[in-house]
Amino acid sequence: MEALRQDDPRRFGRFTALARFHEGASAVRYVARDAATGEVVLVTAARPQLAAVPVFSRRFRAEARTAERLAGGWVSPPVDLGEELEAPADGPEPLWTAAAYVPALPLAEAVAIAGPLPERALRILGAGIAEILSRVHASGSVLQGLAPGTVLLAADGPRLTAFGPLGAAASAEVGPGGQLSVRLGYLTPEQIEGKEVSAASDLFVLGLLLAYAATGTTPFTEGPAEEAARRIAEDEPELDAVPDPLRELIASCLAKDPAERPAAGTVAAELALEGAAGLARGGWLPERLAAAVTDQEARVLALEPPEDDTEPGAGPTEAAEAGAGAAEAEAAESGPEETPEPEDARPDDPRTDGARPEDPRAVPEPQDARTAPEPEDARPLPVPPADASQTNASPAGAPPADASPVNAPASQAPTAAPASASAPASDGDIGEDRGTTRFLNTGPRPPQSDRPTTQLALPHELTAPPGAALVPAAHPMPPALPAAPGTPQQHQQHQQHQQPSHTQGGPAPYPAAALPAGPAGPGGPGGGPMVSLPLPPAPAPAPDPGASRRTLLTIAAAAVGGLVVGGGSVAALGSGDTAAATDDKPAPKPRRTLPGQAPEPRWIYAHPASESSPLTTAVWRDKLLVVTSESQASAVDLRTGKRLWQRADGAKGQAALAAGDDLVFVASPTEFLWLSPKNGKVVHRVRYTEAFSDLPGLTVGRLAGSSGPVIWFTGSHTVTVKAPKPKKGKKKEKDKEVVQAHFFAYDIVQRKELWRTAVPAGRSPGTPAYRVVAERSADVLVRQDAASLTAAEVKAAKGKGSVRSFDQKTGKLLWTKKYGAASLEAATTGDEDGALYAAVGKDLQAFEADTTKPLWRVEGSDGSWFGTPLIAGPLIHTTERSRLVGAVERESGRLVWRRSTEVPGIGNAPSLTLSSSEKTLIAADAIQVTVFSAADGERLWKFQDIGSADPKGATVSAPYRALTFGETVVVQRDRSFYAFPVA
Repeated sequence: MEALRQDDPRRFGRFTALARFHEGASAVRYVARDAATGEVVLVTAARPQLAAVPVFSRRFRAEARTAERLAGGWVSPPVDLGEELEAPADGPEPLWTAAAYVPALPLAEAVAIAGPLPERALRILGAGIAEILSRVHASGSVLQGLAPGTVLLAADGPRLTAFGPLGAAASAEVGPGGQLSVRLGYLTPEQIEGKEVSAASDLFVLGLLLAYAATGTTPFTEGPAEEAARRIAEDEPELDAVPDPLRELIASCLAKDPAERPAAGTVAAELALEGAAGLARGGWLPERLAAAVTDQEARVLALEPPEDDTEPGAGPTEAAEAGAGAAEAEAAESGPEETPEPEDARPDDPRTDGARPEDPRAVPEPQDARTAPEPEDARPLPVPPADASQTNASPAGAPPADASPVNAPASQAPTAAPASASAPASDGDIGEDRGTTRFLNTGPRPPQSDRPTTQLALPHELTAPPGAALVPAAHPMPPALPAAPGTPQQHQQHQQHQQPSHTQGGPAPYPAAALPAGPAGPGGPGGGPMVSLPLPPAPAPAPDPGASRRTLLTIAAAAVGGLVVGGGSVAALGSGDTAAATDDKPAPKPRRTLPGQAPEPRWIYAHPASESSPLTTAVWRDKLLVVTSESQASAVDLRTGKRLWQRADGAKGQAALAAGDDLVFVASPTEFLWLSPKNGKVVHRVRYTEAFSDLPGLTVGRLAGSSGPVIWFTGSHTVTVKAPKPKKGKKKEKDKEVVQAHFFAYDIVQRKELWRTAVPAGRSPGTPAYRVVAERSADVLVRQDAASLTAAEVKAAKGKGSVRSFDQKTGKLLWTKKYGAASLEAATTGDEDGALYAAVGKDLQAFEADTTKPLWRVEGSDGSWFGTPLIAGPLIHTTERSRLVGAVERESGRLVWRRSTEVPGIGNAPSLTLSSSEKTLIAADAIQVTVFSAADGERLWKFQDIGSADPKGATVSAPYRALTFGETVVVQRDRSFYAFPVA
């Protein structure tokens, strides 16, 4: 962290910049504060010369949206996306985002301070990052955002700060015509072979990061630099220094074949079965790192904004002047007329190609650092010039900028090469501005790393903005500060000025010269290391207004604008269309996918954007998916995903049920409807005013439950109770409006009421909300939702919930009982054998329903409690707010298995659904769908619909739902439906 530079922005919307936090290739991060609230944030601001490039701007926004969707757990939530600012008249639109500040150290800096991490810290680090990757991969996407500078170590666990290649870039360059190239700091075997990246590529980089965190170096650095690519593709990693318990797992992440690498969820579970957060309780950082994090927090909180009268370029800031007194005194010896201007205010001398005279104010470099040997793989290699005909942006006779020698002296620079702007990454040293001073030192920086490796090319726009072809270079890198004790200085000082260096420090990437070149030279369109960066779709002329804006991010690097789930691409969806075949034949059997990745869907259905969002969904006879909304009811063919019909009469209807073999039953707010499954035509209609004529104005509540042809529901109506005749001389009182409520049983096949019984009215408007928790031969057990209890009922309950028993034949109330300390909100269910299962505190407890006698107890996790369990034969499947899912024996409560969905943090307990065969358990929450083997808890795959790929698209926050039929599970999130095969 350092003081603000002369030309750094002072304001980002409502935030005032306080200090520089970290400098990357494509953006600079600032510590900033909201003057109104005092909130401290980290602002990530794109470099202005890159922000001027349209394709960069779109990608920057897309990565910001990805961070927003992944917020929670180990991803700090964005507090402002910077979208309200307008572009200034004299420059490009500012690009910035702000996220909550969490005191933390970059991984590279942490290793430089305290050396390799101990095993427990490695487990927490790896599990936390793997949990994030698992969520990303569940959507069919690839992160490509891992680097030692994008992974932070906070007091409670790791954090990730980059959500795509731009955030993790080692360098970013703008060429003529607005062409943008981004280089990453890592290379995977599949990229060396010219193949597309996949979810497994993230696992390879995770393996590199863990190996670095465990040893302080990367596992492929030994040997000549020109063989770096061969070592990555062919050699076994050097992992002797990795702790024994972790060596096999890290080695599996570094497997050459992507198919042999474990899924992110598997890595997370093997490193920390209880989750990274659980393992990190009580602290996880070594003492020196914990102290550095605490020191950083104190210094950040003490920061004050710079004075308002400081103008960019006018001279050092007051803070800089105060801190640089010694250096200025030295410079003053030559006289006041000789005072040099700040280095960053001078234009680069093109004759020196980056070399500059020694700065008299620079912190001197230790003598031993100047003579330290340079690692073999850090030495630059000569790169043979490519044929000019094979380049895209170079003039005739000039090699591409990327093909020039990596560390060529100025005299060898080709004079005909096109001008390009480079946004160099900060090196491993403190990135000081020569016009400022060292500021808030929180510990030594890591040694500088080697040059980046693989390059990702972003397609440039047809027309670039004015001035985009020639963009002024970013700040030149300052001279190095003394290396930390015990940390080698990998490069000579003059080398640091001659080329951009790796932004993140830490694990040494591999030189670009070692990469195989395609037909167009390094980075060309051939089979070399250049891969296409996935971008939001470019504006298309005259789009169909009914077309859906929702897409899934693709794992195929070259695919944009289409819809991709689980690795298979299908057509983009229009309103009410489906990606499956529209004939009546079943969809083809999906192809096999990588472990942990969702299978290819049989079909995808998008509810039309012109209609209101779905209210309820239900499977009818394994043939139809019936969807109700505010405007209508509609049906989708479960074999093809094609919409068959829609009916306005079913508007605001409750979940559809089967009324015999040939009718669809829907309860609307005013009537019962029986619809034809073929065309949705109303076959029968029973209005409440007719069926319950003795209850005028009856309001029917939600269905409490169903069994075969019988449904149970509550209803209420208002009656007028006349005031009693007043006594002589007394004034007559007013008549009272009283709500009366009933509990009903109704046969939807015979279309007649079976019984009703009076029950206490609920909270205003008066209809109590019941839920049938168990059906037995003689009675039904019912639980009332706490939200519908009156204030008097809540007070009388004294915090304990109750269950009511109603006779199956007559509806008579048989008894009301309480079970242990089960609360009013406690999740409860029962079985036909007379047992009741309820959440009691953080535990799950079984009781005899008729006697309330406790049978057994299953202990839950701290700070959590159980959701509604699911009974399946001899097992009970459990779910907890801590995102743990499991199975216990129904008779004894013995734990059979318990697994995490790997969604970080505490939230609502996932809802559970079993496949028709009861072999597969599906857990759905607001973040993702996780699929397990019901027998042993093996995690099979995960799925996320990440929402719109359009940076301006709406963020979807609706929870997931799962409905099963046959060998298929239909996953719903808001308007999108996906049919996946399951066992």
